[in-house]
Amino acid sequence: MQFSLSEEEILIRDSARRLAEERIAPLAEELDQGGGRAAFLTNLMLLAENGFMGLNVSPEFGGTGAGAVAFALSVEEVGRACAATGVTVSVTNMVAEVIEAVGSPEQKAAYLPRLTDGTYAAGAFCLTEAGAGSDPSAMKTRAVRDGNHFVLNGTKLYITSAEYAGVFVVWAVTDRDAGKGKGISCFLVEAGTPGLIVGKAEKKMGQTGSATNEVIFQDCRVPASAMMGVENDGFRIAVGELAGGRIGVASLALGIAQAAMHRAKAYIKERQQFGRAIADMQGVQWMIADRETDLEAARLLILQAAALKDAGKPFAREASMAKLFASEAAQRATYTALQLHGGAGYIQDYPLERFARDARITTIYEGTSEIQRLIIAREAMKAV
Repeated sequence: MQFSLSEEEILIRDSARRLAEERIAPLAEELDQGGGRAAFLTNLMLLAENGFMGLNVSPEFGGTGAGAVAFALSVEEVGRACAATGVTVSVTNMVAEVIEAVGSPEQKAAYLPRLTDGTYAAGAFCLTEAGAGSDPSAMKTRAVRDGNHFVLNGTKLYITSAEYAGVFVVWAVTDRDAGKGKGISCFLVEAGTPGLIVGKAEKKMGQTGSATNEVIFQDCRVPASAMMGVENDGFRIAVGELAGGRIGVASLALGIAQAAMHRAKAYIKERQQFGRAIADMQGVQWMIADRETDLEAARLLILQAAALKDAGKPFAREASMAKLFASEAAQRATYTALQLHGGAGYIQDYPLERFARDARITTIYEGTSEIQRLIIAREAMKAV
């Protein structure tokens, strides 16, 4: 089994780390406090200019074409510096990948270069609804054909980057009489299209620098050519893309956890109690050992899923395992790091409470931990 990274993957990881440390990390606290939006958008453009918004997109369309392993490494590095920026990078790459995977030649030519070169600050993935979260097949948003157009009506919830996305990938029911999950289609809707309304920004517990909005479609008319893939085949597209998105969330969770443990290790080497550094105490050392083992296991699961994806092999089960383990490990790591800081960890002068808030959502979006367990169990039972 090959565990080493390619020269290109190392170069991309190191480039992501450098940008993250120099430009992204210094803004993280300000973003968390509700400021810094202009600088945030500037950083997104910088990331695009350096190839990080199309890591698994062909160079023909302005992408890097570096693959899923490079994507995972990059999201980890950006997420370690700022979770809000990391999730934006992850979702925009996800949008670009679905367009390349199922878009028409015209759709690819029209939208991929704008995502990869930063013309669009981000892309948005419109799947979740009030009654269709863990079960997206229950969505109510409809797309009704009207001549050479479709008219969309419905509301999507918790849409990342909606305020500054240039293009929205939208799922809607096109055949109400089809079986559950059978009559759903996928559309590309440009920002500014009449009837596409970006609603209220959600007030979130963490990752507050990333905009999360309600998106309303109110008699939103799009040409029939805006449909991606085959009519009524959209649910299959969504399921496939969610698997890839889980590699991104797992990598983001790992990055947050790494940031927390890095701070904790530095702190316990300096903090003195009972006449010695608390890093010299066995109980503290065991806490560090457990969390470091967690993070190494998470990294291996993520890279396994990404490598399978790069090889064109089935990876959905492995992506769910990576997402489940990494996101739960991030909860343990951020709370352990906070605990090791004692009372200081609860104070906003230190970033530990931010890391804990940022990590919490990783067990929820792109499929909750409970949904990942169902997927893993279902796949495990197939082999019996």
